[in-house]
Amino acid sequence: MKRILIILLWLPLFSFSQTEISGEIVEVNAENKEVPLPGANVYWLNSTIGDVTDFDGKFTIPYQSDYNKLVISYVGYKTDTLTIREPKPIRHILQSTSTLDEVTVTSRKQATAKSYLQAQNIMTVSSDELLKAACCNLSESFETNPSIDVNFADAVTGTRQIKMLGLTSPYILIATENIPTVRGASQAYGLSFTPGTWVESIQITKGMGSVVNGYESIAGQINAELQKPTKDDRLFVNLYGASNERLELNTHLNTKISDRWSTGLYLHGNTHQKKHDVNDDGFLDIPLYNQINVMNRWQYTDAENGFVGFFNVRYLIDEKQTGELDFNPETDKLTANAWGSEIDTKRFDFSGKMGYVNPELPWQSLGVQFAVSNHQQDSYFGLREYNIEHNSIYSNVIYNSIISDSRHKIKTGVSFTYDYYDELVVSNDFERTENSVGAFFEYNFDNLEKLNLTAGIRVDNHNKLGFFITPRFHVRYTPWEKSAFRASFGRGKRSANIFAENQSLFATSRNINIFNSNGGEIYGLDPEIAWNYGVSYLQGFNLFGRKADVTVDFYRTDFQNQVVVDWENPREINFYNLKNGSYANSFQTELNYNAFERFDLRLAYKFYDVKTRYQSGENIRPLTPKHRFFANVGYETNLNDKGGLWKFDATFNWLGEQRFASTLSNPVEYQLPENSPTVGTLNVQITKVFSPKFEVYLGGENITNVRQDNPILGADDPFGANFDTTFVYGPIFGSMYYAGLRFRIK
Repeated sequence: MKRILIILLWLPLFSFSQTEISGEIVEVNAENKEVPLPGANVYWLNSTIGDVTDFDGKFTIPYQSDYNKLVISYVGYKTDTLTIREPKPIRHILQSTSTLDEVTVTSRKQATAKSYLQAQNIMTVSSDELLKAACCNLSESFETNPSIDVNFADAVTGTRQIKMLGLTSPYILIATENIPTVRGASQAYGLSFTPGTWVESIQITKGMGSVVNGYESIAGQINAELQKPTKDDRLFVNLYGASNERLELNTHLNTKISDRWSTGLYLHGNTHQKKHDVNDDGFLDIPLYNQINVMNRWQYTDAENGFVGFFNVRYLIDEKQTGELDFNPETDKLTANAWGSEIDTKRFDFSGKMGYVNPELPWQSLGVQFAVSNHQQDSYFGLREYNIEHNSIYSNVIYNSIISDSRHKIKTGVSFTYDYYDELVVSNDFERTENSVGAFFEYNFDNLEKLNLTAGIRVDNHNKLGFFITPRFHVRYTPWEKSAFRASFGRGKRSANIFAENQSLFATSRNINIFNSNGGEIYGLDPEIAWNYGVSYLQGFNLFGRKADVTVDFYRTDFQNQVVVDWENPREINFYNLKNGSYANSFQTELNYNAFERFDLRLAYKFYDVKTRYQSGENIRPLTPKHRFFANVGYETNLNDKGGLWKFDATFNWLGEQRFASTLSNPVEYQLPENSPTVGTLNVQITKVFSPKFEVYLGGENITNVRQDNPILGADDPFGANFDTTFVYGPIFGSMYYAGLRFRIK
């Protein structure tokens, strides 16, 4: 038995009978430049073995000595057949054709794509999709995506929170280039710390993620890939201004230092210094703020020897002031003169990843990820102080190989995390250190035809959570052409940072209670444990001769142990553990349709059934709509003789009723109805592209001017017992219009 175990452990390190060929398919655009061609078919002649190129035009395909004719095809392009004599990397240019048997066929790169081949339910959002909403940071990047819900966390800080599968962002693993980023102290505001122009693409994974990325993911994973210095523009400038007097500037400067080194300097600044009180409640509708965000990014490429690496150094200063209109922090800070708040954050982080691909055995690779950060937030809300310092270290080593042939792939490795927290909560100090060491193994079977499955397991030893095992499983089956049936299940475990994740509680008069009868290791509470199960079906088809696809999915999250955030007593917020009973069901159906040339339509309906088992009994999770309808339309004109074009985009969101946490024990004048009204908002943007170098855009958010009446409960007495800013179900400010320009030099 011992010998068998040793053989299995060493098996991935040996060479096997089948290898792979990787390559890139490109086309020549109107500017006579070579650009990647995503969605091209690459397959061996007289076989079913093939692949489809990704957003970067890249592919990987199994190779055997009896394969010698490689076919490359794409609708609207000449089909080429290459003779292959040995497994070397390929870079091939497909030639466009304007006529095919009296039919003119054109194809455009999709801004959002879903894979028919992967086992996980992943949606890839390109930078083109992000530009549809002129998004200014990552928290504003999901307005045109029906899988992510975006809302304000409270009525004073302007913080946007996201939800997936009916659960808030702490249950989502949010990463930057597959390194967990928005976590711990940055959970509340961290999404606003990544400017939208820095993002190359976003991968949204529904359900449990891979064991490679850790054990914390429960509802899904969001990964942001940053711009690459070798692919980004040498100079990029984005200037943005809004009717609420928000100003923003993004500048990218990229240069090649040597044959192997390239670097980019990414600068971001935003400011808002105008006081607004549209609803006349005496409080700022939008906080005053300044942010300076600087990142230096380095890329190392040594393709000949199989090395590639990215290294980032970033420093951020973010300052917010909110509260009553006449609040002056110089004289009123932490006094009852006027209710006000300041949130000052300084963050430094360094991250990197280095990869090595064996040039002789290209299926073998080794990757190293690491990150260190210091996050310091000093803040107060009225008379309450909340300060937190979070030091973090993360490292992950990943080894990839195959077993027998390229249908059987494995990933294995080890990881280490370290987190130090020091929190001042009103007058109480909470200090703790968390560290964990883990190992993982993931097996993937892919016959590139009908079946793709991924089974993973990881073991971790955590100084607070103990020793535990995390299993994850994903499978994709293709019953017929242009279809993908997926199923997944897995387990997640996490420590709840109850104050950092729920900072809106400080902008209330509620008493804070922690019921720690279990004597857990973190705030006296036990960790959260949940299982997630999901099924999804994707079907592509032609409707009236145009491309379309429909997706239907259902996911359920069952909590074995949950840290309940109980808002049901309007005088208190209570934290406690409850085992079993809490769950979240999410059903979504989505249609994408290219209705006519250069006109895309996306429709979605979502149903949530999210219930929490409180000490008082089971109830619907507050401020979670059962029903949501989403519609997005996009159109762009043909290129004119000078290379210019117009782009039009509109997004409509309708949210059904949302349950308010109980206010029955309040005086009548401070009571709310059981449910909120329904909310419908419309966003529109028009972009004029004058040339590849220059474009301008004009847009409006919430142009129907929908506003929530009286979003702050007890605004007339902010130091009284009924003050609460957390009952937010819709827009607060009303309509907002903006304009901007983008300038780039390739």
